[in-house]
Amino acid sequence: MRVHFIAIGGAAMHNLAIALKLKGYHISGSDDIINNPSFSRLKKHNLLPENQGWFKEKISKKIDIIILGMHAKADNPELLRAKEIGLQIYSYPEFIFNQSKNKIRIVIAGSHGKTSITALILHVLMNQNIETDYMVGAQLDGFEVMVKLSESSRFIILEGDEYLSSVIDPRPKFHIYKPHIALLSGISWDHINVFKTFEDYIKQFEIFIDSILNQGKLVYNFSDKELNSIIQSKNNSIECIPYSIPNHKIINGVSFIDFNNKLYRLKIFGKHNLQNIAGAHLVCNLIGVKSEDFYNALASFNGASNRLELIYKTSNSVIYKDFAHSPSKVKATTNAVKEQFNNKRLIACFELHTYSSLNPIFLKKYENTLDSADECVIYYSEKNMKIKRLKPIDSNLISKSFNHRNLVVVDDHKKFEDKVLSFDLSNTALLMMSSGKFGGFDLDKLKSL
Repeated sequence: MRVHFIAIGGAAMHNLAIALKLKGYHISGSDDIINNPSFSRLKKHNLLPENQGWFKEKISKKIDIIILGMHAKADNPELLRAKEIGLQIYSYPEFIFNQSKNKIRIVIAGSHGKTSITALILHVLMNQNIETDYMVGAQLDGFEVMVKLSESSRFIILEGDEYLSSVIDPRPKFHIYKPHIALLSGISWDHINVFKTFEDYIKQFEIFIDSILNQGKLVYNFSDKELNSIIQSKNNSIECIPYSIPNHKIINGVSFIDFNNKLYRLKIFGKHNLQNIAGAHLVCNLIGVKSEDFYNALASFNGASNRLELIYKTSNSVIYKDFAHSPSKVKATTNAVKEQFNNKRLIACFELHTYSSLNPIFLKKYENTLDSADECVIYYSEKNMKIKRLKPIDSNLISKSFNHRNLVVVDDHKKFEDKVLSFDLSNTALLMMSSGKFGGFDLDKLKSL
C-alpha cells in the first residue's frame, strides 16, 4: 500500500505516518513547515521530506490513497492534483475509522482533559497487559509512536478532537468515529475561529452523542452544567454513566485516592485530574479492569506530557508547565497548583496563543481565571498575531479582561524572558501555561533561578 500524506508534520499525522510505515506501508509526504518533535521523529524513521513545501509532481496514480491534514488549504497543489487524477482522499480520522471498523471503539472527548484521560486509560491497560490500538494527539511516556493500528487488538482508544477534519471534510473529527463507548469530560467554548457561537459549539457535542452506537455507553462528567443539560434532553438507546470527583486526601503535598477505605498514592494532582481519574476508572471498568487494579496502576502514572509537567523542584520551590489555553483549563490548572502548594507564593505565566484567546470578544471569558495566583504575567506575540492575520490587540483590554489585582502584560519575547528570569522563586510555585512556546523561551533557563 502506497500512502501519501499532505501535511505530514502534524501531531497526529506524523504519528500515523510512522505507524503505517512500521506496518509495512510505503509512505511519502509533504509539508510547508515541520517543527519538533515531528521533525526529529520523521527524520528518525526516514520519512522527513527532502524539501519543505508542496510539490504536485509527487502525486501520481502510483499512490493508492492520500491522507489529508487539517492545515492544508483548499488550493494546495498536491490536493488539486490528487483530485484531478481521481485518487482516494481521506482525512486522518476517516482513515482511522476505516482501519477500526471491526474493533470496539472507545472515544475520549470533551473541551478539556482528553489527552490526560486517554493517557490514564492507556497506562492502566498497558499495566494490565490488555492489548489495545490507539490514537493520541500528544506524546506520552512509554510510547514511541502515538498511533497503533494492529490486526489483533480488540479495542481502539481514540482521543476525540472536536476540531475540523480537513479542508474538504468540515466535520469535527469526533463525529466520524461512531464509538461503542464514549467519555465526555465537559463543555467549555473553544475554537471560536470555527464555532462562532457557544450554541454552535454545543451542537457539535449533541451530534457526537447521537453518533454513539445503539446500546453504547456514555461516561460523562456529572458536574458539568452544559453536559448535564444535553444528556437530560436526549432520549436514545445509550446508557449514560456519570462520574464526579472521587474521595481523596492531600497529605504533605501528595494526593491520594480514598477507595474502599484504602489510600492509593498519586503522582498527579488537582481537582480536574481527580475528575479525569474518575472518568478513566469507569471506562476501564467497562473494558474489564477491576477497580483495585486500576488504582494500583495509577501509582506509576506521571501524567501526560505538558500537562502539569514538573520542570524543576528545589527544597522550597517548584516549576510546572502546562498546555492550558482555554479559560476553563487556565482556571483549573491555576487552582490545582495553588491548592497543592497553598503555603507558597504562586506566579502564573500565561501565553495568549490560540485564535480564540487573541479574539477581543472571547478575551472576557478569562475574567477571574487567574485569581488563585498571587502574581501573573500575560504574554502575547504581535508576530504570531500577524501570522494568524489577526487585528492588533490593546494590552489594557487584556488586563481588564483578566481582572487580576497583580498582573503584567508583555508583548515582546525578550521583555517576557527578562521578566520571568528576574523572579526570586524562594518559597514559590511558578506555573508556565501555553499551547505555544512562549516565543521560543527555553524553559530550562528557569532551573538556574
